[in-house]
Amino acid sequence: MEKRPPRVPKLAWVEEEEEGPGAAPAQETEKVVPFHPPQEDAALDHRQEQESTRGRFRRAAQLVCKFIKSIRQEETSAVGTGLRDYSEVLKDETSAALLDLLVERGVFRAEQVPAMVRFIHLWLTANDSAEHRLDNTLLHLTKAQPNDAVMTLLRVAPSCDRAAMAMWKTIMCSSRTVKLVQLILLDVLGSWPEYSTCTSDGDKTGVFALAATVVMWKILQEPCVPRIATAYLPRLFVHLLFQVFFSTEQMPKKVLTFWKGCQEQHGLATSPNRFAVRTLKSLLCQKQYKDVVVSMERRCGWDTLLCADTHHYAVGLLAREMRHASLELCSSIALHLLWLLSTQEPRWDLPALAFLVEVLECLDSSECGDSVVEVSSRYLQSECRERRRLALRALLELIDDPSMAEKMWRLTESLMDLLWDSDAEIAGLTLITLSFIFLHKSILISTPIALQLAKALLPLFDHENSQVQLLSIKLFQDMMGFLEKGEKPLERPVHQSLLPLFFHCHNENQRVAEASRETLICVAEYLKRRDLEKLVKKEKLWIFANCLLAEDRSQAAEHLRRALPYLQSPQEPLREAAVRFMGMAGRSLRGQQGELQLICNALEGMVNDISVSVGSLAIQSLCILKAVEQAPIPKFQRLRDQLRRAWKTRPRLSRLSWLGCWGSVEG
Repeated sequence: MEKRPPRVPKLAWVEEEEEGPGAAPAQETEKVVPFHPPQEDAALDHRQEQESTRGRFRRAAQLVCKFIKSIRQEETSAVGTGLRDYSEVLKDETSAALLDLLVERGVFRAEQVPAMVRFIHLWLTANDSAEHRLDNTLLHLTKAQPNDAVMTLLRVAPSCDRAAMAMWKTIMCSSRTVKLVQLILLDVLGSWPEYSTCTSDGDKTGVFALAATVVMWKILQEPCVPRIATAYLPRLFVHLLFQVFFSTEQMPKKVLTFWKGCQEQHGLATSPNRFAVRTLKSLLCQKQYKDVVVSMERRCGWDTLLCADTHHYAVGLLAREMRHASLELCSSIALHLLWLLSTQEPRWDLPALAFLVEVLECLDSSECGDSVVEVSSRYLQSECRERRRLALRALLELIDDPSMAEKMWRLTESLMDLLWDSDAEIAGLTLITLSFIFLHKSILISTPIALQLAKALLPLFDHENSQVQLLSIKLFQDMMGFLEKGEKPLERPVHQSLLPLFFHCHNENQRVAEASRETLICVAEYLKRRDLEKLVKKEKLWIFANCLLAEDRSQAAEHLRRALPYLQSPQEPLREAAVRFMGMAGRSLRGQQGELQLICNALEGMVNDISVSVGSLAIQSLCILKAVEQAPIPKFQRLRDQLRRAWKTRPRLSRLSWLGCWGSVEG
């Protein structure tokens, strides 16, 4: 600045503007120096020196103005052959001083800022030893037009060369500009594959998100990391993490071309996704989270992160490691992820959900519960199994707060649809969530919802997963406490639960067996069958089964068909109970050849069962059934069956007449 002239002639920029960018430079005319006496030589020499200085300054000013205006048109050649045309102004200290003064006095328009930033970059490229010569000018321009300065720098030097790095350090290490610059950089980082915006000069050229990653990688290597790594750490962490996802999932050809240039310039023998991981690790180490980096390395988490099929699992692992390291940081990250998922339809929702569910415990459900429910509701019906699973896990993080049951009630129908999911984990998570909702819901369940729930739960009693069995039976029991008494539509599905609950009272899993007995008592109570209720309480289960078959022989065939699948159960106690039940059902189906033949065929298939006791019981049951079938049917049983059939075909018969007939028969 010591060489800066005391003032800038108006002609240096005004005349240039008046002439226009295409005008030819003013022609210098040769002046005739008159003769002066010797005593005037000293003064004459001083005036000539001043005029010579002004002339050089004026020519430099005109050349700088012309250069700045022409940079936009000659951007591609300015670093090549065009650079020689302006070598004078780029090497001249006067031009830097003039630009300093122009910016300091505010003698520039907004649309000129991109050109000035380009000029600074080219000037620094031509002057290796003067990295900080134009720092103050760059800071003035960046503060005045931050978007223009940042976007222009990313466009003119996307691979972040030496001159560009000097400029980045200047604007990111100054309290005057760091906040403005980092916010724009974060926007670029979060836009894949490129970020597009229009600068003041009308330039709409996109900027690769990977270019911003290169800048961050270079900045993080500096001894004094700027405040971007602290003030906006959650956002920076999230954007870098998602850039790993994007660069693993898809890599456009133009991004690959750009990356090859970066590799050549910085000697990077790595792929874009590995480079993003490298930058993320640098960030964590700079913020004293080296233990997270080491732990992920030990568990091969970083390599897992680079595989598209396992990426979200690695994200979950990283989230757990981060949670152990800093609850405060994870809380901030969770809030940012929740905001993104609530306001956008992101392509990276799977890794976002994977991270979010692991750190939701860091948030206050009373403040964020509504957002979690809203986000989860969108993914419960997703075609992607993993998204459904993560949505359910997010809801489960809320069950410690009873007040959330009311907010989750509107998800009931969507959750009941998930009970039909073939995945055991999803079915189990759904059952837990529904149990929480019904347990803390203080009103009766409407008949349509109860019907839908009962139909979905009954098949789960026989699920291959014992945990799903237990949860479904217990939820059915809870449901019984919220049903409206005397609802006819509910009696049939409730009655259908008797037989599977009876069989599961013999389940090898004691928790399932106990839950089945308790639920069986609730069902008998709801159906107002005190006789069945007492038998279950006294654990007289086979008398219970006999009563079930004897109450209506027309239902025996239905019970038979529903018992057949238990013959194929992997559990020996269930197969044994099914064989014994078949024998009892056969005695109730005397005279019904089709049903008896079905029973005999089923029992014959059990003779060679892997369990000797089951095989022996099947042989005994077959012998008994054949003996009973050959014996004559008692007249009383025939009459009783005829009267029952008459009652069903003659509904107009009064109840009193029926009771009288039945009394006569019994007499």
